[in-house]
Amino acid sequence: MDKIIVTAGGLAVIVGMYWFFFGKKSGEAGSGFAREETKSTWNIHVEGGYKPNTITINQGKPATLTFIRTDSNRCLEEIIFPDYKIKEYLPLNIPITITLPPKKKGVSGFYCGMNMFHGRIRIV
Repeated sequence: MDKIIVTAGGLAVIVGMYWFFFGKKSGEAGSGFAREETKSTWNIHVEGGYKPNTITINQGKPATLTFIRTDSNRCLEEIIFPDYKIKEYLPLNIPITITLPPKKKGVSGFYCGMNMFHGRIRIV
């Protein structure tokens, strides 16, 4: 009887951990892109990550992203857009503007210098 209880408890913990780490989070693909606002100018607040962490822009129209970092975490000092080959330093409390030339539809990403914090760009 004890083995059954321990096994059931272990399985419940495994399922809970899987749901917590790998379950769909709000703002991920398929969780409301159709309702997102599409604009060419975005202000992104950098504090404990990127807010908003998912943005939608139009194909063929340059998009201006202004990052304002208020978090002293050294990981967030740098932002990288691998698809655009852009790497930019984000000083504390100073707005930095980056212009992206979105050429093809799809989803692109950006992340901090240590690849711990991520954002997503959806091009429509």
